[in-house]
Amino acid sequence: MNAPHLHLLVNHAPVFASVFAALILLWALVRRSADVKRLALASVVVLGLSTPLAYYTGEPAEHAIGHETGVERKRIHEHEEAAEWALIGASIAGVVALACLVVFRRREPPMAAILIVLLLDLWTVAIFARVADLGGEIRHPEIRAGWTPAPRPAGEKPPPREP
Repeated sequence: MNAPHLHLLVNHAPVFASVFAALILLWALVRRSADVKRLALASVVVLGLSTPLAYYTGEPAEHAIGHETGVERKRIHEHEEAAEWALIGASIAGVVALACLVVFRRREPPMAAILIVLLLDLWTVAIFARVADLGGEIRHPEIRAGWTPAPRPAGEKPPPREP
């Protein structure tokens, strides 16, 4: 396994964890169960712990592919800058969630704490959406703004449509 492979393997975890945590936090707001609230807070702690792994595998991946044809260093830099914000956002959300678990270990976390962590997590979800989009643009020109498919060579028929 090489550096880009490792980065691609781990970078999806915090993206999906942020969405998963938001859903559990919303469920905690509806359900109002102490156990669901603790599960929701714990899921945000997991998000905070998984994000540094994705972030710190990015640099070796950059060094491995940054010189390849078709890879624009500008796109890598934009992805890296956005990833720094994701690391900050996920870390803040994770620390606040952990603090809630510690402070309210003997009693039910209040709804206000769940709402604060939810807002932090939704902020992180938005950042991760941008990070993921920018990361995809590094190797997938078809998702870039303004991309148009290359014209077909003369005489080439389009592939048949599936029924």
